[in-house]
Order: sequence, then C-alpha cells, then structure tokens
Amino acid sequence: MPAIKIDDATDALLVVDVQNDFCPEGALAVPKGDEVVPVTNRLIQRFAHVLLTQDWHPPGHRSFASAHPGKKPFENAELPYGTQVLWPDHCVQGTEGADFHWDLEQGKAELIIRKGFRPGIDSYSAFFENDRRTPTGLSGYLRTRGFKRLFLAGLATDFCVNYSAVDGAALGFEVVVLEDGCRAIDLAGSLAAAKEAMTKAGVTLTTSTAAGL
Repeated sequence: MPAIKIDDATDALLVVDVQNDFCPEGALAVPKGDEVVPVTNRLIQRFAHVLLTQDWHPPGHRSFASAHPGKKPFENAELPYGTQVLWPDHCVQGTEGADFHWDLEQGKAELIIRKGFRPGIDSYSAFFENDRRTPTGLSGYLRTRGFKRLFLAGLATDFCVNYSAVDGAALGFEVVVLEDGCRAIDLAGSLAAAKEAMTKAGVTLTTSTAAGL
C-alpha cells in the first residue's frame, strides 16, 4: 500500500494494553508480547497525539477463573452480559503486572483509558465494556478533540486490539491496525476470526513499514 501521511490535527495513535502481565513472565503472557515495545516506541515518536489503554481489574474480578470454583483459566462462563472467557488473575489494580511495560515510552500520552475496573464485567474494547453498551468515554473524547483516524498497536491482536478496532470503525472513525506492533493470544483460531471481523468492519490491516511509518 502507499505510504500513509499522518495528519497531526486529526490522527492519533492508540496503544492498547502494553502491560507487564501481557508480556513474557506475566500472568497472562501473550507470546512474544514484549516484541511490540520497540515498534510502539518508534510509532509514539511519529505521532503528535498518543493515547494509552490499561487493563485495571480489582481483586476477584468476575472474568478471573479464580472467581468461579471448579473453573480453570481459558474455560468459558456465562455471565449476565454473555459468554466470558475466564482468565488467570491479571492486571490487578496497583500491582506490577498492571503497570505499563517498563520500556514503553509513555511520557507523550495525553490520555490513559483504564478498563475492566467494574468488578462484574470485563472490558476488551477501548470504547465499551463487554456488555457492548457501557461506554468508556473514549469516543466522546476523540470527537471533542477532533480526531478522525486512529492507528492501533498493542496487545492482544485478537482480543483488545480487535474489539477496539471494530468498535472504533462502527462509531465512524477511520481505523488502521499496525500488525507489526501487535501480538496475539490465538485461542482456538481467534486470530483468524479477529482479522476477518476487522476486515469486515472496514478496518485497514497493514504494517508500520508498509505504511511508511
């Protein structure tokens, strides 16, 4: 694809959940998750506007397998808002695991959206909780600031990046996912399904190199 020209007035970089628990040795490590850090840091320097998301669970969150006796991580449970994958305890508020990766250059961040802080509901998307109705406030912030196009990088491609990208497109933003700045968990074909969903939603899938970034 031709190089993408960044518009400092209307483009923003959204860095999704680059946190210690999603990197090697973390509680919910995404394979090679730390490899997104140097790519993301380079992208941060290219954009005038940088936004971060941060998984921020209270202890005993209902998305944790430990909150469901007899259940194991990566099994499913039916919660009031639908089917929920149960995760190992991760990104618990105030812990080192919830901190951004120590090498992530976060100083330019103009906004940090914390998600998953409601005890009874998980949140993959930067825009909505998993009930698909409760907003995080990000869309209003973006519109108020005049942003029209979002570039996404982070973790994990098939969950929080995917949900954020699809929701962003549905809300009328132009969305570009920079795949070399992402890594996936890939549970039972979830990466292929995520790519199909993003493409169907009109999200552009490319790499920072192909985009000239």
